[in-house]
This record gives sequence, C-alpha cells and structure tokens, in this order.
Amino acid sequence: MTWEFVTFVALGAAFGGFINGLAGTGTALFSLGFYLIVLDPPQAVAIVALMAILVGTQGMWIVRKDILGRPDRTLRFVIPGLIGVPLGLGLLKLFDPTTLRIGVACTLIFYGFYFGFRARLPAFDKRTPVVDVVIGFCGGVLGGMAALSGALVQIWLSLRPWTKGETRAVLQPFNFAVLGATVVSLFVLGAFDQSAFKALLLTLPIGLVFAQVGVFVFRRLSDTGFRRLLIMLTLFMGLGVLFSELV
Repeated sequence: MTWEFVTFVALGAAFGGFINGLAGTGTALFSLGFYLIVLDPPQAVAIVALMAILVGTQGMWIVRKDILGRPDRTLRFVIPGLIGVPLGLGLLKLFDPTTLRIGVACTLIFYGFYFGFRARLPAFDKRTPVVDVVIGFCGGVLGGMAALSGALVQIWLSLRPWTKGETRAVLQPFNFAVLGATVVSLFVLGAFDQSAFKALLLTLPIGLVFAQVGVFVFRRLSDTGFRRLLIMLTLFMGLGVLFSELV
C-alpha cells in the first residue's frame, strides 16, 4: 500500500465514520470522494456501503429502545424500500439516470435552502402510515435507479416533529437495509477484490473510532438541532450530487 492509498482511505473512513455516528446517514456524501481517488468506482462504492453498515451498528445500538418501541413504524419504511430497490434497477432502462439525479439534486437543494435557514422548522405531526409506506417504497426505487435511497426518506423525516431517537430509529435501519442489498449485489459482481480488501482493513478501525466521536456529538444535540442537521445534510447532498453530475 502506498502512502497516497493509506492517506485517502484513512480520510474517507474518518469523515464517513464521523457523519455516520452523528446522523446515521450521509456516509457516502462525505467519504466517497476520497475513496474514488485511489479505488475504482465499484470498489469505492462497495467499501463505503459496507462501512456504513458495519460502523452504523453503533448508531443503531444507541437508538435500540426507539426501534424496539415502534417496530411497526420502522418496518413500514424498510420493507417497501427493499421492494422498491429491484424495481428501480429494472426501470434504469426506461429513464436517464443522469437526468433523474439532477432533478432530485435540485429538489434537495431547494428544500435545504427553503427550510434550512428558517427560524422555525416545519412540524407535520399527523399519523400517516400509508404515506410512510409510499415514501419508503419510492426511496427504494430511487436507490435502485439513482443511488439516492435515503434522499426522500430524509426529507420526509425532517418534517416530522419527532425526537432525534425516533427519527434515527427509522432513518438508520432504512439505510442499513438498502445498503445491505447494495453490498450483496456488488459482492456478486466481484467488487470486493484485493484492493477493496486492503481498503477495508484500514477503513473499519478508523471508521469505528470516528463514529464514536460522531455519536458523542449526537448525544448532545437537541431534537430540533438534529432535525436542522438533517435538513442541512439534505442541502449538501443535493449540492454534491449536482456537482458530480455537472462536472
């Protein structure tokens, strides 16, 4: 392993681990660029997805009571999301993924700017089990079509005046399940080669340590602060996707 390889993998693991511990989402947004410098895209995506799963178990553990307290709420996002992933993959032949990603990115940017700098956040507190199922399903479809599975779910959850634990109890298992399907698919396609294995050996210990730092900060955020964090991450996600597609 060269020093360049070690440096960029370590930076990717540190940024990805921290944001995963802090928010339970956004791992690829903050880490994938570092991995792409030293790895081919399939290997980079495979490592980032696997890191988000393995490192994310710490985040799921700290909200385990919220997950177990309302498993019905979590599952009505996760199960439709998993159903939507293969459908999204099948629809790739009918839609231009670049155009779709640009469209989604513009939506994320608009939402992030509109709500991110308002003094008062939206507070949609009605029970919407059917809408939750639709959001989860559409998130899975977007994941299969444009690798943006968490975008729609993240927007929807940031509208809800839930506690940070309740929000994360849905968001993190959803990402965990969809990324798990992604990792299995990439493994079958042979993405985990020798270079990916070397990157993984560096990624896991560094990612786990920095995830603890992120968890430390998460515990000190207020419920409103966590919702605002999700909205700002939505803005950065949109900017990142738009930049990658246009440049």
